[in-house]
Amino acid sequence: MVFMTTTANVQTEPVSAPAAGVNWTPLQEAGRDHLWMHFSRMAPFQEKPMRVIDHAEGVYLYDDRGQKILDGLSGLFVVQAGHGREELANAAAEQAKKLAYFPAWGIANEPVIQLSERLASYAPGSLNRVFFTSGGGEAVESAWKVAKQYFKLTGKPMKHKVISRMSAYHGTTQGALAITGLPAMKQAFEPLTPGGFRAANTDFYRAPEHGDDLVDFGLWAANRIEEAILQEGPETVAAVVLEPVQNSGGCFTPPPGYFQRVREICDRYDVLLVSDEVICAFGRHGTMFACEKFGYEPDIITCAKGMSSGYGPIGAMIANERVMEPFLQGTNFFPHGYTFGGHPVSAAVSLANLDIFEREGLNQRVLDNEQAFGDTLRKLLDLPIVGDVRGDGYFWGIELVRDKGTKETFDAAARELLIKQFLPNALMDNGLYCRPDDRVNPVIQVAPPLISGQAEFDEMEQILRGTLQDAWALV
Repeated sequence: MVFMTTTANVQTEPVSAPAAGVNWTPLQEAGRDHLWMHFSRMAPFQEKPMRVIDHAEGVYLYDDRGQKILDGLSGLFVVQAGHGREELANAAAEQAKKLAYFPAWGIANEPVIQLSERLASYAPGSLNRVFFTSGGGEAVESAWKVAKQYFKLTGKPMKHKVISRMSAYHGTTQGALAITGLPAMKQAFEPLTPGGFRAANTDFYRAPEHGDDLVDFGLWAANRIEEAILQEGPETVAAVVLEPVQNSGGCFTPPPGYFQRVREICDRYDVLLVSDEVICAFGRHGTMFACEKFGYEPDIITCAKGMSSGYGPIGAMIANERVMEPFLQGTNFFPHGYTFGGHPVSAAVSLANLDIFEREGLNQRVLDNEQAFGDTLRKLLDLPIVGDVRGDGYFWGIELVRDKGTKETFDAAARELLIKQFLPNALMDNGLYCRPDDRVNPVIQVAPPLISGQAEFDEMEQILRGTLQDAWALV
């Protein structure tokens, strides 16, 4: 079973133990004895059998007990094209038979070249240079490293710091974790890589001093980034790293004009703007890269997840020609790489996945349906436990509150009960996989595969409604 919580997606035990006499399958026993799961409290699985997902098709998961579960999170914001796409499996098999592996270290292969060209064609402006990684955290790590080296090569060696936003999540490597703005996620691993600093995020729901003026709030939030650069000293700041829509905290969308002002600030102080699109790229907001939708051109894009729809592990850092230029001079090179970065099979699968995007018009499907998706979820605002519904595209957050009038949130004990114990199990048992999370304030996030439509929106709303009514009665 999936039990997500504060310091990322930490799994905890359900409210009540399984009924007496529940038998462990051999697979569950093997999982109990040998599998160390990510972001998970392992003790509960020594006593209670874990849920095992057996197979998936379209927008549905099926567990080892035969239960059908709507995948309301695309796995983990990943499975854009849906589950069970045979052509993606076939693309992997064909490439594995032809060339299963070769590193992208000074020698290329056909799919990795083709994918780099394809991604460059989608990216805005002169973002033409694609550095492949195994996933999103590695892409963010690569972006910080290249930013530091870029300024060393261009005569500004003091520029090494990064400004990111409060409560934002950017990955688990030592560098990406230093950029992350969630203190609880860092404490076990400190001291981290030095150089990460924070500015305000765009949580408009909890910005009452700005009233209803979203534009004014966006200008205020963007100016906090300038303030952070000036506080640290522009001669020491290399990059600003921002998600187009901030994940942690529950889908904080950018106010109108926000990114345009951030771009001006970065240009003024010679700071690279990194658009962290590990979640937001590849159709999650109806465009290949979300920066296009929100009207700004970064210097670097980091991406992963939906590039292959999860049919192969892959990520990328995409840099513009300005960043690449010093690395084309003389003996300069980027002393950084990954064994599986640009894996031929994952690259071939990603190409086939992008073919599906174009053939089935998945980006346009999101644009056509995002209003209906939001409207359907906003029906939940009639519940006393739902304070806010916010998001964009196929990426939405539902903030839970103790009091709608005052926006009072839940205390630690109630969060433990709601987010760590009751909701994950109840939602799955009721047929919906999504993400209860309280890394900031308690939210439920939904981000279904891009092939979803009104029928799936309605199903999500109905399951959420019934489960949240039970949750409200519980607290």
